[in-house]
Amino acid sequence: MSDLTNAIKQVCEEKNLDYQAVVNTIELALAAAYRKDYGEKNQNIKVVFDPVTAKSEIYDVKTVVENLPAEEEEEMIRRLNDPDYRRDEKEEKRDVAAGDDEEKERKFNPKTDIQIKAAVIFKHDAKVGDEIMTELPIPESYGRMAAQTAKQVIIQKLREMERDMVLNEFKDKEKEVVGGVVQRHEGRLVFVDLGKAIGILPPEEQIFNEFYRPGERVKVYIKEVREGHKGPEIILSRRSEEILKKIFYLEIPEIANGLVEIKAVAREAGSRSKVAIYTEAENVDPVGSCVGQRGARIQTIISELGGEKVDIIEYDEDPAKFIANALSPAKISSIELDEADHKAIVKVASDKLSLAIGKSGQNVRLAAHLTTWKIDIIEAEGEKKVADSESEDIIVADINTEEEAPAEDNKEE
Repeated sequence: MSDLTNAIKQVCEEKNLDYQAVVNTIELALAAAYRKDYGEKNQNIKVVFDPVTAKSEIYDVKTVVENLPAEEEEEMIRRLNDPDYRRDEKEEKRDVAAGDDEEKERKFNPKTDIQIKAAVIFKHDAKVGDEIMTELPIPESYGRMAAQTAKQVIIQKLREMERDMVLNEFKDKEKEVVGGVVQRHEGRLVFVDLGKAIGILPPEEQIFNEFYRPGERVKVYIKEVREGHKGPEIILSRRSEEILKKIFYLEIPEIANGLVEIKAVAREAGSRSKVAIYTEAENVDPVGSCVGQRGARIQTIISELGGEKVDIIEYDEDPAKFIANALSPAKISSIELDEADHKAIVKVASDKLSLAIGKSGQNVRLAAHLTTWKIDIIEAEGEKKVADSESEDIIVADINTEEEAPAEDNKEE
């Protein structure tokens, strides 16, 4: 095996490129170099390169087509000899680009086509569609003069191949969660090393109270992969609910093996999240599985999220019980469900009212997101009359009966 072959294989391994694709790139580079210094206008140059011997063969390749009518052949010769031929050709291309609707038949191209009457001179049994490859001489100075041109083309093609490979690979990972290492900051942008590419974490996808230190490992959600001016652009997010789900899959074996299922997630990134879980196994405590012994598992998850609080909620097919669980840690007196408006009126003792609503309404807001029900909270005593309370669509469910302290009316959605 030659040194060149070893070098090509090394490049393929480092860049994760296809070996034959790199050889094809070298052939294109050598063809471009030959065409620049030695090629003629109507030659269709093709190079066959042998990486083992580092030698190449050069051909002029033509496709056999039907003989042209005498008038068309004369016209073609006249146009080829006409100095204004190239100008006419450009005008024709502009007409095509402008959307000329007239039917355009394939024109004879002397660079790539050869009439069958000429082809039989090179190959006696030539037929339409065959390729005629005429070997061209290799000049003595070809190797030296072609080196720089070939090098430039090879570098350009390898970069294009690498960009395409990265784009395709991460396009398949779009909407997934991956691990990365913080590389650097540019203004408010954070660049994350994903291994084979660098992702961008824009300000609007960052958690407000997180600081991303260079060298720090982070889990990120691949929100979008798109083609940019300088190659693929991989847009990342730390605010996605999918990150929370992924961490649960990684840290909770019962979730990873399907014994416990994540039913829903509601998240206000950097502050608080609620995760609804469910299991059909009677001997498994889903909440205990997620919390872990002495809270070890949930503490690991909270650390991964930079201290974000996480409430583990037990899912229930009964919407009233599910809403009551979602408002945890507050205790609920009763719930009225208006199924027509998909709305829940929740009665809470006055001393539990602020706990149910949460700071700035966060607890009830997350519960509404988690359950997909609109939730209104009122005091258990002295509440205002609920509109349409006599409707058949309203179901009253007693969730918890606690001694209710009298207080002023309070209602928050």
